[in-house]
Amino acid sequence: MDEGKSAVSLKKRRAAVILLMTMVLLGVFPLDVLLPSFPALAEHFQTTSADIAFSISLFAVGIALSQLLIGPLSDTIGRKGLLLAGMLVSIIGAAGCLLSTEYSWFLLFRVIQAIGCGCFVLTQALVQDLFEGKERDRLRILMVTASGIFISISPLAGTLLQQALDWPGSFVAFIALASAVFLKACFLLENQRPTHVMRQGIVQSYRLVYRDAGFLGYWLIAAIAFACHFSFIVISPLIFMDQLQLSPYEFSLTLLLYGLAYIIGGIVARLLGGRIAPNTQILTGLGLILFSGLVMLMLSTLLGLSTFTVLIPMIICTAGTTIARPIATSKAMEVFPDKAGTSAAAGNTLIFIFGGLISALINLSATDLQSTLALSFLLLSATGIGLNALITRRHRVLTAG
Repeated sequence: MDEGKSAVSLKKRRAAVILLMTMVLLGVFPLDVLLPSFPALAEHFQTTSADIAFSISLFAVGIALSQLLIGPLSDTIGRKGLLLAGMLVSIIGAAGCLLSTEYSWFLLFRVIQAIGCGCFVLTQALVQDLFEGKERDRLRILMVTASGIFISISPLAGTLLQQALDWPGSFVAFIALASAVFLKACFLLENQRPTHVMRQGIVQSYRLVYRDAGFLGYWLIAAIAFACHFSFIVISPLIFMDQLQLSPYEFSLTLLLYGLAYIIGGIVARLLGGRIAPNTQILTGLGLILFSGLVMLMLSTLLGLSTFTVLIPMIICTAGTTIARPIATSKAMEVFPDKAGTSAAAGNTLIFIFGGLISALINLSATDLQSTLALSFLLLSATGIGLNALITRRHRVLTAG
């Protein structure tokens, strides 16, 4: 009987991992599949590629604000119902984008789609609920690595969809994929309410988690790592297609090379896990991001703007992101294990607002995007290294006390 239960449990866990990976895909798909369609969207709505890039940043902020409500509610009423409701809203938003004829309506429905996609913050809470210990850490590394692979593949998928169905193709694909995940979640997940949750209001819950210096510090480090990657993704069409005149197909192939960095970073993160202290692992990742900023600045000064001078430092940066972000997330989520939904929402809100604002600010520097990106990496990674040092010092003081 025990063997039978173990087999069933293993089968369910595999199905849960597949569902989580698909949710990770849906979390990045609406952001990155549109990148090759920037020129077509700009032409359709009679606006500029920079305005379309702004819609990506706005999408990230919309997700962040949505998560603020979804996370704490999931700790009270369970994950399943909110996940399904969020996917329905995201499908409605995508359908609205598909039918939009004016840029203002397109922005509105992108925000609605983003509000629905806020439900994917529950992937972190579900990992916390369903897995334990090193298995949980390995799954988070896998999720970050998978997100990078999906990010690098999405533009190629976007190019193929653009060729087949023009810019609406990406929204059609999202609706189909979200509908399939909706049905899978209906049958796989149970709407279990957490058993050890204190009945607190949303504001009180956030006040509790944000007042913890370790929790806030680790999530800020994860946000810094994400912002470096996300800023490049948002402005990459402006660099590669507008300034370097690559075709959408050439641009998508370029990002495939970028995706290798996620695989390399994921392998290194798995090798480092358990062998070095978490704070040392974080420092290693942030150090790579700092180094990438120096390399990009040097190449920009010596050789100017080219695919090579942008892509090489970005591969280094992304490897650093893949090393630092999963362990920072795991350390943050361990602080309040009984408030996984609130913790995930609080952290991911920081991540998406940080990423959205930083990418929007970099987007304002249309004349020298490469140097602005490099300087941002230097500033952000130095801030992250300082935070890591403060967290380490605080931990030593608490341990000694």
